[in-house]
Order: sequence, then C-alpha cells, then structure tokens
Amino acid sequence: MINLQSKLPAQGVTVFSTMTAMAQRLNALNLSQGFPDFPAPPALLEALSQATQNGYNQYAPGDGLLPLREQVAEVFKKRDDLRLDPVHEITITPGATIAIFCAIQAIVHAGDEVIVFDPAYDSYAPSIQLVGAKAIHIALNAPAFSVDWNQVKDAINDRTRMIIVNTPHNPTGAIWSEQDWHTLTALIQDKNIVVLSDEVYEHLIYDGEKHRSALSFPALRERSFVIGSFGKTFHVTGWKTGYCVASPALMKIFRQVYQFASFCGVTPVQMALASYMQNHPEHIAGLSDFYQQKRDLFNSGLQDSRFKLLPSQGTFFQNVDFSAIRPDLNDTEMCKLLAEEHKIVAIPVSVFYQQPPEDLRLIRFCFAKKEETLVLAGKILSAV
Repeated sequence: MINLQSKLPAQGVTVFSTMTAMAQRLNALNLSQGFPDFPAPPALLEALSQATQNGYNQYAPGDGLLPLREQVAEVFKKRDDLRLDPVHEITITPGATIAIFCAIQAIVHAGDEVIVFDPAYDSYAPSIQLVGAKAIHIALNAPAFSVDWNQVKDAINDRTRMIIVNTPHNPTGAIWSEQDWHTLTALIQDKNIVVLSDEVYEHLIYDGEKHRSALSFPALRERSFVIGSFGKTFHVTGWKTGYCVASPALMKIFRQVYQFASFCGVTPVQMALASYMQNHPEHIAGLSDFYQQKRDLFNSGLQDSRFKLLPSQGTFFQNVDFSAIRPDLNDTEMCKLLAEEHKIVAIPVSVFYQQPPEDLRLIRFCFAKKEETLVLAGKILSAV
C-alpha cells in the first residue's frame, strides 16, 4: 500500500464550481461565477475561424505570438504612455491564473512570506502554499475595502518577498488610488520585495475613475509583474488566454518556470485576438461604458429591494448587504436560501477570506449578463 499526502489537504472544489453546479441542478439564474451569458463580438469569432483556416493550428512560440504581444504593448502605450518591449517584457499565457501561479513559483521560496489582501481571489493562497511559503492575510477595510497601510507596514519583514495587489478588485469592485500606489512604493523601495499586480479587470472602470497599473509607477517598474486577461476584456472567458508583463530581468525568471507549466498558449486564439485588437480598437475604448450600463441596470432593479448596494468602481461584480433581510444567516446560508427558494445563485464573500469577519453579510453577483437576465434578477431579488 502506498501512503500519499496531498500538498493541499484542506482544498476542496472551488466555490465557483460548486455554485455553478447548484444553479444547474436547481435550474436557477446563475449570477455567481464571473462569465458573460451573451455572445462574443462576431468579428472576433470570425477572426478565430479565419485563423484556423489560415493554418494557425500548430504550437505557438512559448512566449506567445508576437502580433498579440505587440497589441498588448499598444494598449499600455495608449492608456499609460508606457513603452514596453513586446519581445522581452510580455508573455502570453493560457489564462491569467497560470500567470499568477508561475510568477509566485518563480520568485517565492520556501520560508518566504507573501502579503495578501482579503477578500482575495482564491488561487493566491494555494499557489503560495505549494512553494512552502506563508500567506500573510491583511483584511481590507469595509465598506470601501481600502488598505490599512499601518497593518501592511507592521507585516513587512525580512521574509516578505512579494505583495499581491488586485485592482480593480475581485470580489469588491474597489480600485487602487494613486496615493495607494505611492504609499506601497514608499514601504518597499529599499526592500527585496516584488509586486504581483492582478489587473485582469483593467478595462472595467466606472464613474469616470481611472485604472492605474503598477507599471505606470517608475519606482515599481523593475519589481512588478502585471497580469491581464483577454477573456475578461473580450467576453471569451472560455478561451483561457491572458498575459504577464514584467521587466526583462523579472520576465526571464518568469519564463524559466512558465515554460514547464505550459509550453505555450492556444495558437488560433492568439492570432484571432491580435487581429481583432488591431482592427477594432473601439472595443476596449467602449468597454467601461458597456459594463457600467449593465451595473446600473442591475442596481436599478434592486432599488426597491431590502438589499443594500455597496460601491462597485470596477470589475463586473456587485456586492450587496443582506443584513436587513436575514441577519440570522451567514452569507453561505443566504446563498443557499436564495438558490433553493428563489432560484437565483450568488457567491458568498466569506470564501474570499482566510478568517471572515463574524458580522460579514455580503454576497456577490455578476452583472456580465444580458439585459433580460439582469431585469429578471432585479425582479427576483426585489421579492426577497
């Protein structure tokens, strides 16, 4: 008999898979997992068809097709006035999650510490644990989910190797201000600490706010990995294509790990994205307005409900407080009640915490949905 021990013994099926399965089992409206229920742009789908017909069906270069890397560089140039080297500073990956994983594996060693802000995307902590490092969880201050910089200062020590930033923030929709970045810079400027900035919702910013990338701050340029997602931007989450941007020195270390985690991304998908981005720059230019309209439509449907809306400055998620409805239930219980009795599925925000606050009464809805889906959701939730 062999005796095997898991490296992640406490890790079960992700809450996203669990809630989506519940929605399917109950035939409920699924506003839990973050994916659109509307089609991708027709021109993008046509570009994919053309890519396959034109022979882009074999392995891509391990670092990604150069035309797509050039388009990523163009986005940073237009938005942030940054000049990136697409050859040495950009790598295309099969999804953002694997890029996050590889950045952590490349830099963090056993015994190191990584600062994580809770609530946090659920892949961070397991990736840290797998290298034998320790995640140091710092809770953001609700309801604005701002950073307590005194806690960050106190948490930094000689073992701190990385700080993970997520802006716009999943699950809360909060975004980092320029002052947040300057404060972080001041805290780590003389320390051996790398920033991993998860910016997959970079183009989904609302109410006239601005996305600030880690790379746009000169003092952070040489010590930051920035992660992005084409799936979020182009309504094709199932295409599982993302990217990592870093200085040449950091990118060299990243690629040393990445090449053994996934040799390359999907070739025709990369060519389709490159072609679409080049021919349709208006897509990214109009994305914030597109999703803000959906956020506002969803929120208007809850105006007469007993749910309390929290601010959502970015992403395609809206958090609501249900304490005025069932304060006796925790958020997981509330999600179960909504699914079973009202046929609508959300995500409990507590799953994004290492130690959730006892008084947490927040659930997360995804508004990346068709108008009729959002209208129906409003009717259901207003009756709760």
